[in-house]
Amino acid sequence: MDIKQRMTELIQIINQANEDYHTKDQPKISDQAYDQYLKELIMLEEKYPENKQVDSPTQKIGGAVLEGFQKVTHRIPMMSLSNVFNFDELRQFDERIKKVVDNYSFATELKIDGLAVSLVYENGLFVRAATRGNGVVGEDVTDNVKTIKSLPIRLTQPIDIEVRGEIFMPHKSFKQLNEQRLANDEALFANPRNAAAGTIRQLDSKVVSKRNLDIFVYMIVEASRYVSSQTEVLSFLKTLGFKVNPNYSHVNTIEKLISQIGKYDEVRKMLPYETDGVVIKVNEFDLYDRIGFTSKFPKWATAYKFQAEQVETVLKDITFQIGRTGVVTPVAELEPVSISGSTVARATLHNEDYILAKDIRVGDSVIVHKAGEIIPEVLNVVLEKRVKQQPFEMIHNCPVCGAPVVRKLGEADHYCSNPDCPGKNINSLIHFSSRVAMDIDTLGEKVVETLHDLGYLNRIPDIYLLHNYQNELKDLPGFADKKVEKLIQAIEDSKKQSFDKLLFGLGIKHVGAKVAKTLIKHYPTIEDLMDAKIKDLMNIHEIGEQIAVSITDYFANPKHQEMINELKELGLNMTYEKEETIKHIFNNKTIVLTGKLSIFTRDQAADLIEKLGGKVSSSVSAKTDFVVAGEDAGSKLKKAKELNVKVIDEEEFKVMIDGSN
Repeated sequence: MDIKQRMTELIQIINQANEDYHTKDQPKISDQAYDQYLKELIMLEEKYPENKQVDSPTQKIGGAVLEGFQKVTHRIPMMSLSNVFNFDELRQFDERIKKVVDNYSFATELKIDGLAVSLVYENGLFVRAATRGNGVVGEDVTDNVKTIKSLPIRLTQPIDIEVRGEIFMPHKSFKQLNEQRLANDEALFANPRNAAAGTIRQLDSKVVSKRNLDIFVYMIVEASRYVSSQTEVLSFLKTLGFKVNPNYSHVNTIEKLISQIGKYDEVRKMLPYETDGVVIKVNEFDLYDRIGFTSKFPKWATAYKFQAEQVETVLKDITFQIGRTGVVTPVAELEPVSISGSTVARATLHNEDYILAKDIRVGDSVIVHKAGEIIPEVLNVVLEKRVKQQPFEMIHNCPVCGAPVVRKLGEADHYCSNPDCPGKNINSLIHFSSRVAMDIDTLGEKVVETLHDLGYLNRIPDIYLLHNYQNELKDLPGFADKKVEKLIQAIEDSKKQSFDKLLFGLGIKHVGAKVAKTLIKHYPTIEDLMDAKIKDLMNIHEIGEQIAVSITDYFANPKHQEMINELKELGLNMTYEKEETIKHIFNNKTIVLTGKLSIFTRDQAADLIEKLGGKVSSSVSAKTDFVVAGEDAGSKLKKAKELNVKVIDEEEFKVMIDGSN
């Protein structure tokens, strides 16, 4: 391949990666690979400028603007920073500056791994938020950004100002979101950055408000109007009421800068959010014009990139586990290793195709990371360390019951062919009683396994027959009288669970919690759903052919029909009673909740408003019909008074609720 062809190939790879990362939020190559491709292209363009192409990513700043949001042209483009990956490159950055100016220092800040935004304030009031987009044109995400609790809607000073910051999702919120998506059989977000980017582009701001995004602000556009250095910018931002990352410093030599980066690398491991580097800027604004810019980057700033947390360990064995639908999943048994603060000894290998594609073998040295910060995953093999490991072969028999393992046409997964496989039954029982399904307190994994091994639990209906064995259960080790009584009461209470919880608990393949809620609105009884046809199911939004076939196959099974009839006779709820929207004072009203509520929780109040025809908003505007103000109500109450929006207290709100009954 000649030089020109290689440059064309690099441009295609990088442009596609930019689209995947900036526009689709679905990166397909690692940051390290992207950076290496870009570095190679820059080197070739410098060496062979006659071959530079007009669509080269070195001439651009980002990706295309998504449809669905109003376009916003940035008054001052949102430029990216160049990257350095080691201290030698950082010293070269310093040397280039030293050739142009004297007596400079550096401001350093931890680089947050999130989504860059521009925020505009007029007379101290927040008026607009826009994403970076392609650096020149972004997307208007004002309503979504307003939901971020740490963002001030009114500044401490009535000034016109544009600032920039990084929206991110804290680890705790990210873990909760992915656990919820896992329970709903939805695809996991790969990392907090993707979760934040995907969230801020939601068309429904109510969804955004529930995901607990956060923001650090770090830059003022045309900052020299207010201050004279980057460290002064950060101090001024704090006085205006913005949340500023406390991990910043001011150093005056390259050696102190390198030392500070080492400190950041230790500190970041303890932080409740993701960081991926250190932003380094010449601190003094009056030097910027002399140091200058490239077409893409400022020459007075760069980002030192930390190495991604991927760990090498040894694959000791490949074992297999059985899921509630009978899926046989290969599992990597690893030499224990620490990743993201926790010890990992097992990791998913997904399926046979995944293992063969990566040629993973027992005894290999492998690279492991956490997929979505929840599930450890084997990324690839360190081939240069391989000796004489044997290629992987998929098992032919179930490791639990010994029945043949089969692979269905068009699917990547293997299944145990035994419908009564004990491994499958145990996981089915665990899923049914879990918090996200029937929520049977005290009937956890270990209790299910114990009762299954002793013959008390084999099928789901057996749960509702345990009351017949109370005396026997009380004699079991670890089953005190109160524990058994609590278990029996929890089982009895679960009969009243909503129809969608029961439907999800049955463990029908591809029917997660979200799909179950959708189904019951179209098929309000179990009989209706059991009679549903594939073509009718596919007419429902969110229900594709794969889900429709899975549902009809499940209910066509005589054993499942028998189980449904048993559960019905045992008194479980299998009907969806539609809650009618009452046409009263909340109908078509926009209501804001603020302050600490004492009669209701915030979620309870929001649910009541929606059930009674209203809409809950996270911010006060002229379109707000009224505000419910609890104790310690702050800026929202103040804004409501300024806009002459009606304000009521929680007692008045309760009177309205009671009057609707």
